[in-house]
Amino acid sequence: MGFFSNFFKGLAGQTMIYGLGTIVPRLMNYLLLTPFYTRIFTKAQYGTVSELYAYSSLLLVLLIHGMETTYFRYSVDKKEEPNTFNHAVFSTSVFATAFLLIALIFKQDIAELIRYEQNVNYIVCFAFIIFFDVITSIPFARMRNQNRALKFSIIKLINVSVNILLNIFFFVVCRDSENELLASFYNPDINIGYAFISNMVASTVTFLLVLPEYRSFRFNISLRKYLTMLNYTWPLIVIGIAGVINEVSDKIFLKYLSDGSLVAEEQVGIYAANYKIAVLMTIFIQMFNYAAEPFFFKKSLAKDAKESYSVVMDYFVIFCLLIFLMVTMYIDIFKYFIGSEFHEGLDIVPVVLLANMFLGIYYNLSVWYKINNKTYCGAVISVIGMIITLVMNVLLIPRIGYWGAAWATIACYFAMVVVSYIWGHKVYPVHYSVGKILCYIALAILILCGRNCFSLSNTVASLSVSTLFMLSYICILYYFERKNIKKLLCV
Repeated sequence: MGFFSNFFKGLAGQTMIYGLGTIVPRLMNYLLLTPFYTRIFTKAQYGTVSELYAYSSLLLVLLIHGMETTYFRYSVDKKEEPNTFNHAVFSTSVFATAFLLIALIFKQDIAELIRYEQNVNYIVCFAFIIFFDVITSIPFARMRNQNRALKFSIIKLINVSVNILLNIFFFVVCRDSENELLASFYNPDINIGYAFISNMVASTVTFLLVLPEYRSFRFNISLRKYLTMLNYTWPLIVIGIAGVINEVSDKIFLKYLSDGSLVAEEQVGIYAANYKIAVLMTIFIQMFNYAAEPFFFKKSLAKDAKESYSVVMDYFVIFCLLIFLMVTMYIDIFKYFIGSEFHEGLDIVPVVLLANMFLGIYYNLSVWYKINNKTYCGAVISVIGMIITLVMNVLLIPRIGYWGAAWATIACYFAMVVVSYIWGHKVYPVHYSVGKILCYIALAILILCGRNCFSLSNTVASLSVSTLFMLSYICILYYFERKNIKKLLCV
């Protein structure tokens, strides 16, 4: 009982604090920017925004090159932490600076390559956004490692607040202002570019706030130490690249492979907007991972580590399924967070939610190769997922548009879960409650299907039926988990 409650008190506490820095900012973006953008931008314009952020996600993985996880791995020994920090900062700074210089020198060529030759300034904005995000990655990792979750969260909140306020300033205050001074801040030719400018300024402010973390940096670089870290991190680069391709290739392929029923950029916009409705799932997974990754590395030294990982998996899946049902049961409410012209893609939301849940399960399973220095195994699994994603996108998107992208995503993540579980069980056997987890997933899907059998035009009646089905699922979960829940409450 002591293990159970104390373990979760630590993990849950950190998860909730990180929630300030992840869930609150993401919800602010969700509740403000997503409805905002999907109402002031056309489907094609929103598609452009989504596409460019997809490219930036890939570049961030390349430039950070797994140094966050590598830092956690080699900081388990507290005496080595300062030295590990120095090497990680050095590596990311070199990569970020080189990228910035290349992007600024070849901005026109890059713009032409991705078909934005008329908007070279987009490239400049994203170059600086990516630069600042890369060089602040290790200081943020140190905050997580040292359990300075509150500082981490405050800076993240400031970042998103600046971004939102600037968006409001440009698109609301200045765009239609009759005041000559205010109107001068808005150039119609820039248009959606102001969204990128706002992000760039917010990233700059974040860098300034994180700058004090560099005071402890010392240019004391050991080639042997650095090569050891690179040897650990190179598979993480492959994992990261494959992961981002799995995450963002759908948006890129939609532009070039759409079936023609809609303008390519509109396909991207509809898909990306409805993908945003799954934000509660992605937020939970992200805030959990922020707390869990350093936590799992430290827990790996304990005798009850495997038991801990199994218990965490159970409750991670339960929370994900509750989010899945909440969003899908009350989709008539959540749909208002995107513009009405994007509502035609609402049917993909359950698929996207389940896909993200499988990704979260995979993150939990990945502990076996990280703590055993077998990161190349993660690289192999990620490449398998990437191949599935690419093949299915190429085959399905020309035929069924954004539906193809959604099915490719869930197939990829589910396959990665299966491969990781089978492989991990041979290397580092953790007795996960597979049968119970599968039953809970199946039950959630059946509950949703049961709810969808009731087609009610009255909104109040519809929400009431959804609530009854939701409560039914909660009651069933409580019945089977009541003993463990009581243990958790015994702090």
